Amino acid sequence: MNFSKTLIIWYLQNKRDLPWRKTDKPYRIWLSEIMLQQTRVAQGTPYFLSFITAFPTVFDLAQADEEQVLKLWQGLGYYSRARNLHKTAQFVANELSGIFPDNYNDLLKLKGVGEYTAAAIASFSFNEAVPVVDGNVFRVLSRYFDIETDISLASAKKEFAALAFELMPKDNPAIFNQAIMEFGALQCVPKSPDCTICVFNSSCAALQKKKVDQLPVKSKKLKVRNRYFNYLVVKDEEAKTILQKRTAKGIWHNLYEFPLLESDGEVEFDYVSEQSKNHFFKNDTIISIEDWTQKSIIHKLSHQHLHIKFWKINLKGTVENGIDPITLKTFPFPIVIHKFIENEARL
Repeated sequence: MNFSKTLIIWYLQNKRDLPWRKTDKPYRIWLSEIMLQQTRVAQGTPYFLSFITAFPTVFDLAQADEEQVLKLWQGLGYYSRARNLHKTAQFVANELSGIFPDNYNDLLKLKGVGEYTAAAIASFSFNEAVPVVDGNVFRVLSRYFDIETDISLASAKKEFAALAFELMPKDNPAIFNQAIMEFGALQCVPKSPDCTICVFNSSCAALQKKKVDQLPVKSKKLKVRNRYFNYLVVKDEEAKTILQKRTAKGIWHNLYEFPLLESDGEVEFDYVSEQSKNHFFKNDTIISIEDWTQKSIIHKLSHQHLHIKFWKINLKGTVENGIDPITLKTFPFPIVIHKFIENEARL
């Protein structure tokens, strides 16, 4: 029995019951694929269900406010995905009359849709014979065929895509793509896969050569930058606070946060007190400053580690355009601030 047949039989016996597998509608396939970029299925599933409840069609998503979209996305991270999702929905609704492109090349032209996502939509919705290549596919194929190509190289994707295309049954590319991704997610996992129960344990080259833990080869290592955020959580005499919107390009674009004091490293009370009085608030309006979190919260992003502390600033009188505790919870926040508001601040 060949690789593809064995893989598909395994898939039909072991596949997870996922909501986006019950449809071939491109809107829902597109939505799920954008959400699952850099996101585990278990984490992404409730967000997918929330989105299709709030926005059953691409027209509903197109007509929504960006802040509503960002609020529903809150916690999924990589917020540029949500902003691109919204812009693409508007383009499809307004320029394409709500009809998604029906082929790989035209799907690639949509904002936020890369090669992998275009291939997924094209094969799942339109049965186009185009292979998906993601981390799961790199891992499964590199191990089974003992391919030592460095997957961080740009040329690697073409090599693996060509191999996947050769293996793919052209009359049913969707099931092959689903199967190889599912196999990588459930069986041929990155660390310590249970090869004793694998359907390929008699034919996998990496297993025979005892190289499973060495493949795929990936030499490029991401440099991580450390940043230090001190959030000044204001509370005036009416229990109102202050927010600001992150409008600059970079992390958390268009999300909200408390006034931010970014420093070169961990800072103590005296530094925060001095900066607050000199640059944020008038000295005579500050009643007290407290270190709310004591120890920094380390929030890890793919390319940055944020060391975050929250400082409580009690002010005399009332702040201009102050936000009350109920309204505060309606804004879209980075998940670390959302959790602080829910669990710590009790604003």
